[in-house]
Amino acid sequence: MIIYYLLVIFFVFSAACAQMLLKKGALQHYDSLLHQYLNPWVVGGYLIMLGSMILNIFTLSRGVQIKEISIIESLSYLFVPALAYIFFKERITKKKIIAIVVIIIGIIIFFI
Repeated sequence: MIIYYLLVIFFVFSAACAQMLLKKGALQHYDSLLHQYLNPWVVGGYLIMLGSMILNIFTLSRGVQIKEISIIESLSYLFVPALAYIFFKERITKKKIIAIVVIIIGIIIFFI
C-alpha cells in the first residue's frame, strides 16, 4: 500500500515539474497564437500533467482515499516554489517558508 502513497507524491512532483515547463513555454515569444500554445514546452507540460492525472486515477482505483490524496497534493506548495527557485531564480520569502512549514506540519498531523 505504501507504494501507492509514493506514487501520489510522484504525481504531485511531476505536476509541479509540468508547471515549470508551462512557465518556460509562457516565457517564449512566438509570432502566432498557435505556436504560442503548441510549442514544445507547453505540449510537454500538458503531457506530463496528463500522465500525472492518469497516476492520480490509478492510485484512487487502488484504494488510496481521495481525502488522503487531497492532503498529499498540498506538497505542491513545497515543490513548486523549490523548482521555481531552481529554474527561474524566483525568491522564496520568509512568509513562504513559514507557510510551507505549516503545510508540512499539517500533513504530518493528518497522517499521525
